[in-house]
Amino acid sequence: MGRSAGMFEALKGGGAAIALDEIEISILRSLAVQLLELIGPGEPEPAEDADPLAVLFASDGPTEPPSDPALARLFPDAYGSPDGLGDEGVDPAELTARSAEFRRFTENDLRTRKREDALAVVRSLDGLTPAGDGAAVLELTGELPLRWLGALNDLRLTIAARLDITEDEESAMLFRLPDDDPRKPMVMAYLWLGGLQESLIETL
Repeated sequence: MGRSAGMFEALKGGGAAIALDEIEISILRSLAVQLLELIGPGEPEPAEDADPLAVLFASDGPTEPPSDPALARLFPDAYGSPDGLGDEGVDPAELTARSAEFRRFTENDLRTRKREDALAVVRSLDGLTPAGDGAAVLELTGELPLRWLGALNDLRLTIAARLDITEDEESAMLFRLPDDDPRKPMVMAYLWLGGLQESLIETL
């Protein structure tokens, strides 16, 4: 990413396009694959003759937040932190119970969506062939722009968790890191993904 990275531009008739070189394609694909590994494999498909009621109860998701900080960012509690009272003065134990119940019925579906978003990025990039100048134009139409938007957001959340970026002040400090700081490449990826995300939002 030594040169200025390309950004998404709107396509006539809807969608978005971006020119990517081999290095950018490789970085994006690698990050998306790592995201897939972090999210984990999907649930196996139920047999055709399976009892629908049994399938429903068998597909219950977890009730506890993930221990990995990155996964905790991707799958946050629905009702905030149980450390204190909620906006409505709800007891912390009640907040914990609500969050556990919500997570139980939604996390598996959310994981599936995030996995599909990351897979869409990988498959889109696998179909690219850089031309003689080393660049390839990726065109996103249909549902792909939203898939990419979801994946870019998840990648930024994951990197932010790894860098422990939680406040604007801390972010600004990280962006001024010296070149020999081991976190510098990850910070540059975080900034680059943010630019891609912002330009894709503008095309939508």
